[in-house]
Amino acid sequence: MAFYQRLGQIPRKRHTQFRQPDGSLYSEQLVGTLGFHGVSSLLYHINPPTQIKEVGENKPYGAKLLKDRPLQPEHLRTLSQTTTGGDYLAARQTMLGNADVTLSICNPTAKRMEYYYKNALADEVIFVHEGRGELWSQLGIVAFEPGDYVVIPRTIIHQLHFEEGPVRLLIIESFSPVETVRRYRNHFGQLLEHSPYCERDMRPPTELIIEDQPGNYVLRVKKEGFLHELTYEHSPFDVVGWDGYFYPYAISIHDFEPITGRLHQPPPVHQQFEAKNFVICSFVPRLFDYHPLSIPAPYNHSNVDSDEVLYYVAGNFMSRKGVDLASFTWHPSGIPHGPHPGTVEASIGKTETHELAVMVDTFRPLYMTDVALQYLDKRYPMSWQPGFVPDMPRAADMMD
Repeated sequence: MAFYQRLGQIPRKRHTQFRQPDGSLYSEQLVGTLGFHGVSSLLYHINPPTQIKEVGENKPYGAKLLKDRPLQPEHLRTLSQTTTGGDYLAARQTMLGNADVTLSICNPTAKRMEYYYKNALADEVIFVHEGRGELWSQLGIVAFEPGDYVVIPRTIIHQLHFEEGPVRLLIIESFSPVETVRRYRNHFGQLLEHSPYCERDMRPPTELIIEDQPGNYVLRVKKEGFLHELTYEHSPFDVVGWDGYFYPYAISIHDFEPITGRLHQPPPVHQQFEAKNFVICSFVPRLFDYHPLSIPAPYNHSNVDSDEVLYYVAGNFMSRKGVDLASFTWHPSGIPHGPHPGTVEASIGKTETHELAVMVDTFRPLYMTDVALQYLDKRYPMSWQPGFVPDMPRAADMMD
C-alpha cells in the first residue's frame, strides 16, 4: 500500500517495551513482503503468535493446468453455477492460471468460515460480483458489497463472513505483490492528480477484533499446492494495535473514474492494479469517443506478448455477442481478436456504455484448468464467422 495507517494501541517507539495491564509484554510481530525491503506493518499481540498445539495433515489443493490444448479463443460460461461448494475454500474453482496468477470462481453457501485462513505465497484480490459481508483479519474489519475489490496481502490471516443471500466471487491470486499503478504514483507513492482513483477511495480496516481466550484455533495455510492445518493455543485475532503500510483494504469498481478521449483509448487506460507479469483493469460506464468520425468499438488487435481475459459483470458488452454475465473470454497471444461481426458498424453513433467488466492481462501464457472444461463454450472459436448465431445470454443485471 502507498499510505500509512494505524489502528488501536501502539507504543511511541517501535521495538520498545509495551506492557499489558498485568505487566507482561505485548508480543510484536512484523508482517510484510520482499524480506525486509517491502512494505510492512507492526502488530502487537496479547499472546505470542507462535504457540502451535497441533500440526494436522496437509492436503493437495489446486487444479491441474492443461498445457496441451489447441491455440484458440475460449469462452467459459459460469452463470448457471450458482453454488460451487459449501465452505469458502472448498468452493474455489480455478479456471485459468500460470506461474504468476490464477483466476478462480467461488460461490460458497456457507456464510461463515469456522477456521482462519492464510495464503502464504500469494496476494489475493477478491472481486465481489454478488454478496455482502465483512473481511475479518488480524488488522481489523473491512466491509464489502457488490462491485468491491477486496485486496488481501499474503500472510494476512483472515476470515470471510457473508450476509444471507447468494455469493458470487472472482478470486485473482497473485504470486507477487499487488500494487497501485506505477504511472499514477509519484516517487513518494502518492497517487497523482490524473489517476482514475485515489487514496480516499480505499477502505482500510476500521475496527479490531480481539479474541483473547485460550482454546483450539485452527489455521489453514495455502502453500505450494497444499492446504496445511495448524492448531494454535491462541486466536490470531488478539491484536490490540498496529501501524504500517501492509493491510487488507477494499475499493469499489464504481469509484474508478474512466479515462476517455476523442478516439478509442487502448486497454491500459482501464488499469486498476499491477503485479509482476500481469495487470488488472476495470471496464466501467463511460462516455464513448467524441471525434465526429470515431468508431467506439475496439479495433482488431493481436495481443502483443499478452493473454487477455475478460470477466463480465453487468451490462451489455458492445463488442461481443452471446457472452453472458459471469462469463470469461480468454484471447491468448499468438492470434488476433476483435469485435464480433456487425458490432463495429452498430457501435457508430453511440455515445456511452453501461458495461462493467474485470480484465486481467498476463504477459506470460495462461493455461486452462481441468476444472474449467465443464464451463467451456465449444462454439466460441468460430463465432467470428459471418452468419454465426450465438446462444443468447441472460439479459438481467446482477449488480445491485
